Amino acid sequence: MKEITFEEALAELKGIVQTLEQGEIPLEKALALFEKGISLVGICSRKLDEVEKRVEILMRDHEGVLATRAWEKSEEESER
Repeated sequence: MKEITFEEALAELKGIVQTLEQGEIPLEKALALFEKGISLVGICSRKLDEVEKRVEILMRDHEGVLATRAWEKSEEESER
């Protein structure tokens, strides 16, 4: 079974929120969608935690000390 990506989970979650906001679905279906949404939130949260840990590892200096610095925008981001 293919693991869902963060982007896929977020897109599905957005669709669920839109459907629930319309309010024109039966209660049982709304509950099932809500449960699926909660599951997707968990997936997104875990994936963000994993990325945060990886970034922290990459930001450690040669002595293992976490080095923080200001975010520097790339030229592409600055042009937006």
